[in-house]
Amino acid sequence: MTSRDTGGHAPTTAAVQVRTEGEVDEESVAYVRAKLTALFDRPEVFGTSGEVRITRAAAHHAEQPWSATAEIRVGSDLLVVHAREASAHELADRLQNRLRSRMERVAHHTDTARRSASPPPWRGGPGDDQHQGRADRTP
Repeated sequence: MTSRDTGGHAPTTAAVQVRTEGEVDEESVAYVRAKLTALFDRPEVFGTSGEVRITRAAAHHAEQPWSATAEIRVGSDLLVVHAREASAHELADRLQNRLRSRMERVAHHTDTARRSASPPPWRGGPGDDQHQGRADRTP
């Protein structure tokens, strides 16, 4: 088995290297690269770097000979994704879906981290209408 380094062509995906092992044809690598480009070439995604390793098993009797491991750094977060599929196109689609969902989690995590720390309504925070009327009542 030999390992090949096939870096991306787009400016954003240039920092994300695609490496292959086994009998991986150029069409499969191009399809994976296109999926990564579609995922990372968006204005809200910045500061990405890392590596995607694609492997095709030499054993022809394997049910899912295609596997991929992606280690992508988005800002200060590290996304690690593993996938196994029967074909290269299915592998690229699964890899893109898993990376997208992890990126959405990271984006959601950073959005919630930026919110102000006000107490919830049941602890007297904004919108606590239940306790506001008690001062007006006389015993």
